[in-house]
Amino acid sequence: MKSNYKIAAAVIASFVLGAGAVNVLHAQAKLPAYVVAEIDVKDQDGYAKDFLPKAQANIKESGGKYLGGGANKAISLEGSPPPNRVVLLQFADMDALKAFNVKQMKLEAEVGNKYASFRAVGIEGVEQK
Repeated sequence: MKSNYKIAAAVIASFVLGAGAVNVLHAQAKLPAYVVAEIDVKDQDGYAKDFLPKAQANIKESGGKYLGGGANKAISLEGSPPPNRVVLLQFADMDALKAFNVKQMKLEAEVGNKYASFRAVGIEGVEQK
């Protein structure tokens, strides 16, 4: 009879340990990260010809995905109206987003600021259940 209790205890312990391991693995999974960029374009032609192709290449090279937005595609739901260009980007995780941003800040300083002003926010995603 005691051996049955030992077996039952071992089975229960293995389930508890397995469940704990699954939770640890979920906690270690990297979450996607997003960029919401608000861009006030002052020179549409210069922006489209000189800056935009370089920015798009940077997004692609950094593993980013363009999810939405563009010129005059955002509406104000509350507060001040958005600038004339708002974009939403997705990256594999915050590390990828930060690597993208290092290159993007350099590009904006060298080229982009001639044609627009920028405000961008990085957001870590949440685990979907």
